[in-house]
Amino acid sequence: MFDRMKEKKKEVRVVRRIVLIVALVLLVVVAVAGWQAYSYVTDALEPVDPDSQEVIDVEVPIGSNLDSIAALLEENGVIKDARIYKYYVKFKNESEFQAGSYGLTQSMTLDEITESLKTGKVYHEPLYTINVPEGLTLEEIAERVIAENTEYTAEQFMDQVQDEAYIDELMVKYPDLLTEEIKGEDVKFALEGYLFPATYPIYEENPSLTVLIEQMLDATKANIEPYQSVLQEEEKSPHWLLTFASLLEEEATAKSDRQTIASVFYNRIDQDMPLQTDPTVIYAMGEHKDRLFNSDYEFEDPYSTYTNKGLPPGPIAAAGASSIEAVLDPNQTDYLYFLADSEGNNYFSTSYEQHLEYRDEHIGN
Repeated sequence: MFDRMKEKKKEVRVVRRIVLIVALVLLVVVAVAGWQAYSYVTDALEPVDPDSQEVIDVEVPIGSNLDSIAALLEENGVIKDARIYKYYVKFKNESEFQAGSYGLTQSMTLDEITESLKTGKVYHEPLYTINVPEGLTLEEIAERVIAENTEYTAEQFMDQVQDEAYIDELMVKYPDLLTEEIKGEDVKFALEGYLFPATYPIYEENPSLTVLIEQMLDATKANIEPYQSVLQEEEKSPHWLLTFASLLEEEATAKSDRQTIASVFYNRIDQDMPLQTDPTVIYAMGEHKDRLFNSDYEFEDPYSTYTNKGLPPGPIAAAGASSIEAVLDPNQTDYLYFLADSEGNNYFSTSYEQHLEYRDEHIGN
């Protein structure tokens, strides 16, 4: 019996040691796991890259909830962990995020990101802005925007927008905007008319040309998307829309009624008449002219709407939102001709005889 008791005590001591060892191991595991969890959460609350100035475009669709917004931010690399961000926002009792397009950076804190999504504004201030006026051609953007506001030359910009490999990459990135039409045989520049005229915030000291170009393409995409269903119903493409709109942009003056000018073009197309718009001849000739002569109207080129019927092969300039809208919402008229005087006043007519009278009265021979 004494031997059994002795053996029993020995077993108890062993069991106690095992329990103690297991408890210590569990304690260490819990401590390590707790520290790792604490470190992970702490790290997830920090900016992804405090030194980054690269702008990441994030589109928050209408009707998005916190779960989908958090997932979208993580997917775009703006935050480290969607779950942590979701818990953080709930802990701070934040709500009422707004749908829209946001230019966010990996250097933004969670509070800055949240503030942007609540106010509908980009919390991160741009270093400077670049303005692209309406009605510029690619070559004019190169000379008057890029060369004057960045470290790049006009030649470098034009090389980039004509790089076939880069064009192919863009077509994959913007499939609904950049279709095979931009590679048409007679198209002068694939991206002509596709860089939207607007004022752009710049968040980097020297952003790459691709960043600048794609920022403008994003703006074009955003301005075209509301009309995609209409285009599909009418069996028209974004290329057709931007081409038509570019004619309105070049013909318009400060006082121009783009919707009425659009009606003139539609009426001429319906009657199988050439559009006969001077800006297409100037674009075709590749040189600026204050006045065209009779010989210029005979200049043979696919872009000339004097020697060819219908729209030119592609846009001749970057059209603004008002010109794009006018194409799809023209006035209903019988006008076939129009002209503008030196003050920008427009005179529309239904007959060539009346048009000549307006010309003699307001412009002269």
